[in-house]
Parts: sequence; C-alpha cells; structure tokens
Amino acid sequence: MNKIVVQEKDFDLSTEVALAQANDGNIGAVVSFVGLVRDLNDTPIQKMTLEHYPGMTEKALQSIVDKARNQWSIGNITIIHRVGDLAVNDQIVLVVTTSKHRKNAFDACEFIMDYLKTQAPFWKKEVSKEGGKWVEAKDSDQDRIKQHQNPQENSD
Repeated sequence: MNKIVVQEKDFDLSTEVALAQANDGNIGAVVSFVGLVRDLNDTPIQKMTLEHYPGMTEKALQSIVDKARNQWSIGNITIIHRVGDLAVNDQIVLVVTTSKHRKNAFDACEFIMDYLKTQAPFWKKEVSKEGGKWVEAKDSDQDRIKQHQNPQENSD
C-alpha cells in the first residue's frame, strides 16, 4: 500500500505509523522519518513557505516510491509532505516504510528522503525580517543522489 499526500494541515506520527503497519502480519520493521522546519541562518526566519505544483508533485512522489520498490523488498510506504506557511519546529515531511527486515526499511526510507530533497517539485522560501529567499538543494544532497545512482562506487 502506498499513501502519498500533499497537504497544508499537520500530521500525527503515531496515527500514520499505526496505519502503515495495520493488518499486515509480514511486517517485521517500521521505519519513520519526520523532517522539521529548522533555523540555521544568521538572521532568524519568521516562517518557511512551501509551494508545489498540484498533480505534478504527486506524480513525482509516486515515481520516487516506484524507484524505491524496484531496489528493496518493502511493504507499505507513506509520504506526507506539507505545503503552505510553516513555523520553526513545525513538521514538514513524514516518510514511513515497512518491510520484513529492518535493513530494507531503513535503506528505502533514506533513499525516499534523499530523493524528496532533490527531485520532488517543492519550492521552499525562508522568510525573515529582511525578506524572503528561495532555498536551493545543497551540494551534499545532490551527492547523496549520486551515491544512490552508483551504489557500486560506495562499497569499500
């Protein structure tokens, strides 16, 4: 089962994890990741505004889920990504993966999160008292995607 939702309202971690594992006796592992709005700037942010392109965003998220399913044996996947105005410490994103074994659940969750940060069509603007600025993907995030695309280069 896939649950892919883009919404303004907040989500409840406990509820979503319970739903992801409900009625499936094959699940041996549930991994969840919650991303929060953080303020690492010299000038404190007042809010972060997240925008997206409805329809296209959900298709991109489904593509990310499909890629994860092609690499790992995983059960249920939940992605909830918020849009709109968010304050520091607000939840932005939830990824939940289930599998028979923990390694698949961990690896798939990390993969999905890395792709969300770089490939999903969300636009983030940090707003401070000095104005707003659009946030670009970091080089380190792009490097993580390259590692996923060339896993044989990462085995030492």
